[in-house]
Amino acid sequence: MEQVMESETVVRAKSFGPGRFQTLEQFIIAQQHRFPHATGAFSRLLRDLSVAAKIVNRDIRRAGLLDVFGDTGEVNIQGEQQQKLDLAAHNEFVRALQRGGECCLIGSEEDEHGIILETHPESEGKYIVLFDPLDGSSNIDVNVSVGTIFSIYHLPEGIEPRDVSVEAALQPGVEQVGAGYVIYGSSTMLVYTTGDGVYGFTLEPSIGEFLLSHPRLQTPKQGKLYSINEGNYVWFEEGLKRYIKWMQRNADEPKRPFSTRYIGSFVADFHRNLLKGGIFIYPATAKNPSGKLRLMYEANPMAFIIEQAGGRASDGHTRILEKQPQALHERTGLFIGSEAMVLRAEAFLRDERPPDIL
Repeated sequence: MEQVMESETVVRAKSFGPGRFQTLEQFIIAQQHRFPHATGAFSRLLRDLSVAAKIVNRDIRRAGLLDVFGDTGEVNIQGEQQQKLDLAAHNEFVRALQRGGECCLIGSEEDEHGIILETHPESEGKYIVLFDPLDGSSNIDVNVSVGTIFSIYHLPEGIEPRDVSVEAALQPGVEQVGAGYVIYGSSTMLVYTTGDGVYGFTLEPSIGEFLLSHPRLQTPKQGKLYSINEGNYVWFEEGLKRYIKWMQRNADEPKRPFSTRYIGSFVADFHRNLLKGGIFIYPATAKNPSGKLRLMYEANPMAFIIEQAGGRASDGHTRILEKQPQALHERTGLFIGSEAMVLRAEAFLRDERPPDIL
């Protein structure tokens, strides 16, 4: 029986080998001439992030067998109970970036001040990486998909790695040279962009490699799904309330009512809407006037991805990627997804007739 199982594993591994699919590393090397920022150092940085993602994926898959459920008893900088897996994921990504030597500054949702790294003398060490190590981690206990979100910037010109400070990370999203997310679900996928399209890679566990499975991802201009926590409806501004009622109305142009799909794990909701078309809304409210999502760790990287996939992202009024951050842990409202749906939401917030975008 062991011989049969081993034989089947070998056959399966061969069927998913590089002859049929490109690995993440092979793809990056092959595309370097097309991606303006895909230098050798950048390629190594993505490799380091993917290695950390594999380790986090392993820990999540074993979560029910290990003592990693629940919180640590600590409260993080966001004022939230820190989950054990939040901390474990944070540590894995920090270790991977430390070992790689291409990154001089890390910003993490789980760290208040930012982490300045010593760079290797032989490496450039001129990248800044910001990440949410485990988005939606409270869902781990109930076996719901969670994810990692990351954002990559160049060190601003004129600053050497040895002189870096947290202020170097306070760049608008348009300055990102790369962004991506990993979704740990029924399969594990890494999706990223460097400003020349969006590419998705699925982890094939039998060979331990991310393989190109979703080249040139494009999101539909008009979707049929909306994702929002309507439990906060009483706190929404009037324009958003009208938009929700418009989406729920029975009509033909566009075909309505739309369907609500809200998981409460940003990466999972975003990933579904990216593939199928839809809008994710986490607005600023009377209760939280600055919004809840983090601009640097969540909104900026996802906005970069959705725009590269043909979608749109704003806070309801301003393009997310043009917002000038004032603090590492700054919050924002977010409307992100299919272009037509976001444009219409913005029009409702302005109390204007929606543009002819269908």
